[in-house]
Amino acid sequence: MIGDGWDEQPSARPGEGESRAPDAPRRVMIVTGSRADFGLLVPVIRAVTEHPGLEAQVVAAGSHLISPAETFRDVKKLFPITDSVPMQIAGRTTRLDDAEATGRGIARFTRTLAAHRPHWVVVLGDRIEAFAAASAASIAGIAVAHLHGGDRAEGIADEAMRHAISKLAHLHLPATPTSTERLVRMGELESTVHCVGSPAVDAIGAIEPMDDAAAASLGDPAVLLLMHPIGRHPEEEEHATAIALDAIRREIGGDSAILALDPNHDPGRQGVKRALDLAAEADPAAVVRRSHMPREQFIALLKRLALRGGLIVGNSSAALIEAAVVGLPAVNIGPRQAGRETPNSVVTATAENTDAVRAAWRSAIALDRSTITHPYGDGTAGLCAASALASIDPTSAGLLRKHNCY
Repeated sequence: MIGDGWDEQPSARPGEGESRAPDAPRRVMIVTGSRADFGLLVPVIRAVTEHPGLEAQVVAAGSHLISPAETFRDVKKLFPITDSVPMQIAGRTTRLDDAEATGRGIARFTRTLAAHRPHWVVVLGDRIEAFAAASAASIAGIAVAHLHGGDRAEGIADEAMRHAISKLAHLHLPATPTSTERLVRMGELESTVHCVGSPAVDAIGAIEPMDDAAAASLGDPAVLLLMHPIGRHPEEEEHATAIALDAIRREIGGDSAILALDPNHDPGRQGVKRALDLAAEADPAAVVRRSHMPREQFIALLKRLALRGGLIVGNSSAALIEAAVVGLPAVNIGPRQAGRETPNSVVTATAENTDAVRAAWRSAIALDRSTITHPYGDGTAGLCAASALASIDPTSAGLLRKHNCY
């Protein structure tokens, strides 16, 4: 942990005013704010750790620190944690609460930057933890590298947040050619945009499908349900989740289980969770609840479902990325992923009602799984990202002095 006595008006910004020996590694602060982005960041952290010219500083922030899941423990099992940045408060999930948490995060990230003086700050995606870290670093004059920039997804404030992070960032590491082109159209210098693919693809091939014993401990589900709130009133979120559950039950019958994971800590979370809890209480064998799954277990389950004719249902980006990579069809519900590049494995329900979700289910089940493709790269995103971080000078005035190329 860091102390409270840092200089409020330092003579040098973090990363400045210190000489670095030519052979000294560059300090790369990699920020993870949730279970979802950590799974994608693992290959990047490993590649940075193994690169002789780089030194990894892992910071666990935001929803990692919220009870009861406290998923920072998953981070700590794999990597030393340089610092932690609390932001959200358990049970407070309104948009005003998120705004307050973001301000809190910017202040705390600034202290972390002052204490550990990274040369790069690496963030992924569009969550408030990434925005807070990128804001603090960019204003402090520290180079920001952004993974998965240029994507589109409506979410709650995701679209605005992701593109705002892109404007704060100095190095762009997008996941697809389409996102790469979009960043250039946004006015980012082509020389700063390096398409590396999605780190979600890295190492997936090494994970075996879940075996029978492990699946049995989860109720041997025929479908994985992963619904996140989109900022509506909790009662609306509860209703949307209940519709998804009802449609699935009608399609799979009473002999197969649904595995339902807890939603993100976003506004409306309590409504999604209430619908899941009520369904599990009514029939614990039919709806199995888990707050969290480690990434390897999650991917293993996706692979099992892909091989056994199962589906993933809901509005998670994992249904559009990881599921597509392993050949698992998905039913996408609602507007959360609106605008996102969609593989041919995804069928989006035309409305949030039982009939529309059932129709999407039947279309997804009928897909030829052997034809599923995705645009997310060849599984070397972590290595490519580390190479860019090592080869590009993060203190260059040409890099740090941002301008739009309109």
